[in-house]
Amino acid sequence: MQVLEWVRFIVGAGMLLCGLGIFLIEVYGVFHLDYVLNRMHAAAMGDTLGISFSLIGLMIFCGLNFTTLKLALIVIFFWFASPVCSHMLSRLEVTTNENLKEHCVIYDDLEQLEDELKNIKSEKEPLDEASEGRQL
Repeated sequence: MQVLEWVRFIVGAGMLLCGLGIFLIEVYGVFHLDYVLNRMHAAAMGDTLGISFSLIGLMIFCGLNFTTLKLALIVIFFWFASPVCSHMLSRLEVTTNENLKEHCVIYDDLEQLEDELKNIKSEKEPLDEASEGRQL
């Protein structure tokens, strides 16, 4: 029985350490990235995954009881709420930012995007044919 307790302790501690590692990567991404949407993406992904790992680690420590059920419900809530909140905040940023064209390319319609993709493919094709000729 004592071996099972050690295994539970090691797995729970591993999950908590993974959650802590994800939070540290998230903090680095939030402070390192330049544009607000990139920072928001790092924060949203880190929150969802880091909280999930941490709470699952706590669930392993608690064992099978009512507290574990509450923690599982919190994990499920965060898995639904965090992506929705970050999506709404990013939509707000896109609609209110007047300098958005400085940070990313905005396509007005699908035809404009298709034309740019065709141009990129036509520029790449001669390089691909030349490299294939050298390999043969």
